[in-house]
Amino acid sequence: MLKIIILLLLLATLISLFSGLFFLVKDEGRGTRVVNALTVRVVLTSITVGLIAWGFYSGQLTSSVRW
Repeated sequence: MLKIIILLLLLATLISLFSGLFFLVKDEGRGTRVVNALTVRVVLTSITVGLIAWGFYSGQLTSSVRW
């Protein structure tokens, strides 16, 4: 369940990234929509990083890398 939530948040982050690019090209940097898209992207990324950290801490996410 946690992996699906993280995947959906990453997808939403990508959508926010490309919407910010679209608004930047369309508005030529004069509107506030680019700033709003950046704010949404930063919030989504922070939540994603927090969920990944919590998943490793709680044991729901594990690493299979052999060092």
